[in-house]
Amino acid sequence: MTVVTRFAPSPTGYLHVGGARTALYSWLYAKSQGGKFVLRIEDTDIERSTQEAIDAILEGMQWLGLDWDDGPYYQTKRFDRYKELVQVLLEQGKAYKCFMSSEELDAIREGQMARGEKPRYPGTWRDRTDHPEGQPYAVRFKNPQEGKVVINDHIRGKIEIANSELDDLVILRSDGTPTYNFCVVIDDWDMGITHVVRGEDHINNTPRQINILEALGAPIPEYAHVSMILGDDGKKLSKRHGAVSVMQYRDEGYLPKALLNYLVRMGWSHGDQEIFSIDEMIEYFSLDNIGQSASAFNTDKLIWLNQHYIKTLPASEVAEHAKWHFDQQDIDLTNGPALEDVIKVQADRVKTLKELAEVSRYFYEEYEEFDADAAKKHLRPVAEQPLLAVKAKLAAITDWNPETIHQAINAAAEELEVGMGKVGMPLRVAATGSGNSPSLDITLNLLKPEQIEQRIDKALKYIANRQAS
Repeated sequence: MTVVTRFAPSPTGYLHVGGARTALYSWLYAKSQGGKFVLRIEDTDIERSTQEAIDAILEGMQWLGLDWDDGPYYQTKRFDRYKELVQVLLEQGKAYKCFMSSEELDAIREGQMARGEKPRYPGTWRDRTDHPEGQPYAVRFKNPQEGKVVINDHIRGKIEIANSELDDLVILRSDGTPTYNFCVVIDDWDMGITHVVRGEDHINNTPRQINILEALGAPIPEYAHVSMILGDDGKKLSKRHGAVSVMQYRDEGYLPKALLNYLVRMGWSHGDQEIFSIDEMIEYFSLDNIGQSASAFNTDKLIWLNQHYIKTLPASEVAEHAKWHFDQQDIDLTNGPALEDVIKVQADRVKTLKELAEVSRYFYEEYEEFDADAAKKHLRPVAEQPLLAVKAKLAAITDWNPETIHQAINAAAEELEVGMGKVGMPLRVAATGSGNSPSLDITLNLLKPEQIEQRIDKALKYIANRQAS
């Protein structure tokens, strides 16, 4: 049997963290079993579904690298198929027409709730044949009234639901549109889905869907219902926790591999291992190793993972994702060193790609002002001679590289008989505009000699103005 999994988001919002984790688990299981991964857009909620949300879901999946083998399929393009099978169930007596108005239904539900009963359809039209002509009707599935549904869930073990707990589900609305639970069943059947991985909020839907599958004579997939994700505060993850859309994490400077590594560990484990390559995730992944407990989102741990990936991934791969952030900050990468070289010297110093772009601006354009604190501390009158001395030594270099730059800075300090810091710190502020940068020899090597000279002159002018005032 070929394993076929699916990710089936509803395009009523963006792809968020919970959905991304579900997609990842489905994708990993298919990959680990040499199977297929299907992407399906469940857009039957026509009023709330938007093209913007569809585009955001596809963009999020592509950014994460969760490629699909089949799809994307759209439920709104399959209405004829759903209606065909509604008719089959009607003809077989496994579904029936319900002529009850929404007002009648509301009144029944209100009465049930007032009596402390579970709101449910009472089966009024289940066996009636006195159908009024020309009246609108919905079609309901004739759910078995005896027995039980048994789900051998990969995560939760054996789940049993008595059929007496389930009412007769609407499968076709009075306006002619099929309902979510029916469309899902037909799609899973037609697409050969063997394993359904989805959130625990779907557990109540599963017995209904299994009963419909059995009525159609269709195979029953295996199920794995994943627990919810909680925010840092222990409450269900929502917009109030900040970034819950996958693309917000892109915008904040996280690498997709870092987010994937973080998400895979929110429920699944393989011994004590924390960091997994994509190949390792595929090799080790098992639905049976997903825990039942809800997972709390820990932003600090995600940041730690992101730093790890910035430092350890090839600079060329980091650069592919970092370019977007430089572009967002209007930094022209053609005006400076190769981005890969900047990443190599900055990787140990930044937590996100957004921060990488922010602190690397001076490599690509002139800074407008010095950092106020750094200038106040290091661009004082006493720094004038060290700057003049190191300017001369740097200008004399014929082979510009980190070693010759280091020697020039040393020579200036020796000539003035001062410590390296007396030369290095004013030079750092002059070269970068701030008091923080990678080691000076490496930083200056990525800049052009004429840039360094101009920036030292700028610092000297600042000192002169400071003295004059």
